[in-house]
Amino acid sequence: MAAASASSSCVLHRLHDDTSSLLSSRGINHRSYSLSLISSRKIQSTSSLVQSSPNCLSNPLFIAPAEKKKSPFQTEAVRTLTGSLTKAEGFRFAIVVARFNEIVTKPLLEGALDTFKKYSVREEDIDVVWVPGSFEIGLVAQKLGKSGKYHSILCIGAVVRGDTTHYDAVANTAASGVLSAGLSSGVPCIFGVLTCEDMDQALNRAGGKAGNKGSEAALTAIEMASLFEHHLKD
Repeated sequence: MAAASASSSCVLHRLHDDTSSLLSSRGINHRSYSLSLISSRKIQSTSSLVQSSPNCLSNPLFIAPAEKKKSPFQTEAVRTLTGSLTKAEGFRFAIVVARFNEIVTKPLLEGALDTFKKYSVREEDIDVVWVPGSFEIGLVAQKLGKSGKYHSILCIGAVVRGDTTHYDAVANTAASGVLSAGLSSGVPCIFGVLTCEDMDQALNRAGGKAGNKGSEAALTAIEMASLFEHHLKD
């Protein structure tokens, strides 16, 4: 058995010597040839990996991502509903105005009326209802909303903080009253009641430096009337 092993070793050495002699006779370095052969085999192996994975581009370690499941929700079918400020003709509005702090509420009313006129709301389609104070606005707004005559109710008032907690009670009641009026009647009731720390703040928001909040509330009333009439009507 040892003789057979020695014979095999002799054959391999002879084959190696013959190969070296052949390469030398052709001007080829044996070591360079071996490295070239190994490199060629590596390239062929990499090429086969790339060809077997057409989606992996040039990265042989690329793993194709799992196919994403389609969402059952089709976003292209989603509709966007919004009110329009350019289709105010034919809408009827009621404005509930608090007489208390009239020096503030009257300019707010004028701003609202001016805005309604600019947006083509006819004067005969607007009813103005005066109440003693902001506390009474909610009840009247609810009654007007349930009458079915109006597309939107605009509520205007002014509550200015004083020395007692009366301000908090009136401001909170006015806000909750307007909200309740809209919810119970199904008609948009717009909160245009100012709640300010002092009279300067109130006047600045009634046509002063901070603009006219009555005008802004009128725009909200038009948009909400349009939204309900054109998109949310029963």
